[in-house]
Amino acid sequence: MPTRRIDEIRRAVVREMAALGRQFHVDEVGGVVRGPGRTAVATREHSDVTGRHLDLGYVLRLGDGAAPVVWDCAGGTAASGQQPALEGLEGLENMVRMWRTTTASAVVELIEGRGLHGDHVRSGIGGWSAVQGPACVFGFRSGELGDWVGRNRLLPHVATEIAPRLDPAEGGLHGVRFFFGGRAGDEVAEVRVDGEPVPTASAALRALDWPRGERLAWARCFVLLSREPRLFADAEQEPGARPWDSRPTAGQWRVPAGLLRRWLSV
Repeated sequence: MPTRRIDEIRRAVVREMAALGRQFHVDEVGGVVRGPGRTAVATREHSDVTGRHLDLGYVLRLGDGAAPVVWDCAGGTAASGQQPALEGLEGLENMVRMWRTTTASAVVELIEGRGLHGDHVRSGIGGWSAVQGPACVFGFRSGELGDWVGRNRLLPHVATEIAPRLDPAEGGLHGVRFFFGGRAGDEVAEVRVDGEPVPTASAALRALDWPRGERLAWARCFVLLSREPRLFADAEQEPGARPWDSRPTAGQWRVPAGLLRRWLSV
């Protein structure tokens, strides 16, 4: 990945995490964006059958190689014509903003457990808890799709398909990303678990009755599944700190206007 592009992405991560009340900074030596305690955000670029992807990984225990990392494909899909261009500075900023709204919000809610940054919902998978961040809906005349997203929970419809991908080890932490939309006759539907596509779950998503209009519009949703939701509650504490030493101040609890809507138009 070109150095300038990755630098822009890292700076965008710092700005977007500030919107969640988190102070992050670019660690030039470690090659990550570091946050409070042992949290960090890492980047990687990879290819699969659907094209090239940029992934952002929310690290909850930096330095612990056995701890899970919440990976998510930061864009939509790579299919030509299926999404607005995400090139250039503005495109990169929008891409990171969607990741913050949907994915980072769910991780922060997992850490806090206060219901400020996401919803605690039923997973439909025995033994697993779920946190869903706000959805992003974007494109032309996306209101109808956004209303549908606000009325419907996606996870129960793909629970059977994604259950075999879930590992209870290390607290069992997995991210499920939904990306769907387009227009009638030219729609896309994709479900990824930990950044990897699950074709059967994508087919189940495509079969749902979300509105297909004449204009291009998409929705992006993210759900975080865990076996032990409070296992990572200390992720933002400095090593050796007492629990109350890392408690956010009143100003840090402030939630950006509109963040907690069922869906956020971008």
